[in-house]
Amino acid sequence: MFRFFTVITLVLLSSCASSPEKGADATVLSTKTAEKGKGQADTDKTSIDPDVMFMLLTAEIAGQRGQYDVALEGYMEAAKRVKDPRFAERAAMIAIYAKDSAKTDEAVSLWLRDDPANLSARKIAALSALKNEDKQAAVEHLSVLMKADPAGFEKTVMELIAAIQKENKSAFAYDVLDELALQSPRRADVYFVQALLAAQMKNERLAETKLQQALKIQPEWDKAIIFQAQLSAYSGDVVKAKTLLKNAAAKYPENEKIKKLLAQVLIKSEDYEAAGEVYRSLIAANPNDNDSQFAYGLVNLQLDRDEKAEEIFDKLVEMPEWRSQSSFYLGKIEEKRGNKEKALAWFDKVTDAPLALEASLSAISLLAKDKQFDEAASRLEVLRTRYPDQKQRMILMQADLYNQQKRYQQAFDLLTKALNDLGEDKELLYTRALMAERIGRLDILEADLRKILAKNPDNPEALNALGYSLLDKTHRYIEAERYLKHALELQPNEAVIMDSYGWLQFKLGYPQKALDYLQRAYDKRQEHEIAAHLVEVLWVLGRKDEARALFDKAIKIAPDDEYLLDVQRRVLRGGL
Repeated sequence: MFRFFTVITLVLLSSCASSPEKGADATVLSTKTAEKGKGQADTDKTSIDPDVMFMLLTAEIAGQRGQYDVALEGYMEAAKRVKDPRFAERAAMIAIYAKDSAKTDEAVSLWLRDDPANLSARKIAALSALKNEDKQAAVEHLSVLMKADPAGFEKTVMELIAAIQKENKSAFAYDVLDELALQSPRRADVYFVQALLAAQMKNERLAETKLQQALKIQPEWDKAIIFQAQLSAYSGDVVKAKTLLKNAAAKYPENEKIKKLLAQVLIKSEDYEAAGEVYRSLIAANPNDNDSQFAYGLVNLQLDRDEKAEEIFDKLVEMPEWRSQSSFYLGKIEEKRGNKEKALAWFDKVTDAPLALEASLSAISLLAKDKQFDEAASRLEVLRTRYPDQKQRMILMQADLYNQQKRYQQAFDLLTKALNDLGEDKELLYTRALMAERIGRLDILEADLRKILAKNPDNPEALNALGYSLLDKTHRYIEAERYLKHALELQPNEAVIMDSYGWLQFKLGYPQKALDYLQRAYDKRQEHEIAAHLVEVLWVLGRKDEARALFDKAIKIAPDDEYLLDVQRRVLRGGL
């Protein structure tokens, strides 16, 4: 931490260089010194007298023993007596390490006295002024930094703001920058940093205003353009974000950063085709842009173009830095195709975080679907040892294994114990609610889901689960409708929620309205429960051939599915 000997050595060398030599040279030096005059000699404080040297040696020994308060006092006193900025700098470093803000300020003041152009000292002084909300001092120090290093000023201010982020000083820092903007109104970086601070203060309108001021001065600044689009996206105005980025991409076609953010915004709005076009243009301009290659592979997966995605990942998997990520998604492609052995082989090749755990869990799920429960349990036991900090996820996976084996009571008991041990975690509550439904404990199901909604009333999964359970297990349809409508408002295109709402309409006696929701749900996701609901509604509407065709298609895929077997028993054989 403290290299005291280095400083002392430098001081000794300086002292020796200014000491009179013996013999003829000494006479010359004495004459030159006399010619300087008494006033000059009195102000020369660079030579080290014995008592100062003693202080430095004492400070060195104290530092070696960890007695930093003694070391600090030694260097501080030396800095006061000798105009050498190295002593003040050392005192400041010790004071910062000791978290003594008063001594830090005193040492930095001495440091700037002896070396006013030192940017490190100026930055520490600016940081202290920001922490203490000393506006005049903060403006003064930042103004000096701006003039001394105009190109690096933005980075400097960002570092200072990052250092005070936890102290809730954003508003004060914003006001300080307002003063700087008055002094230097053509500094785009000042307005940009103000925009960042305004966003931290959750004042998006002010952030937008400051960004416009920055872009007026520097219209091609990609960082400001990107942040402006990000603000729009974060506030939910994806359309505006897309417009801003499309215009910017058209205006600055060589700017990769703008194009990449545009692609991300297009993905957020589920416009995968357009995102793919952007990535294709990036790859055409730079075939070695592996980030865009990988992202384009993911886009192809979303578009169910598995062969194209596989082609991309097959190339990337040969590169060490992309091997794990590509192996994971190649495994997902093989899993989707039903090639269990190939999928497992790919998952087992994923060794890098964070996907190593995901790949292992995917492998366990795959084995469970194939009813290889012993192998799945064995792998899970290995994961428990390898990832002791992932206790919650291991419990959830174990509960899922019990669920797939229809050992519902064991899953329920496991989750109950976990909730007692780990507290009322949302995922644990939600999963226990599902198991409670399986063992007929509607009271616990409802209680657990209401606990989740009490903390987060806009949780669509809990809203859907509670609404569906009420309509399926009780006749509390009005209550169920309230929850499901809210869930649908939050996620209008979610297949599971559309299925629940459609099934509610069927229960309420509106089969045609139910058909609309259920058909849209099934088009988005061919799940067996959705298929069973759709079969029953088609049958009731008299479209029996369509109902039987859909049932035959679904039962071939999942001959043991309980929902399909139930609709076969109640509806198709019952003749409804």
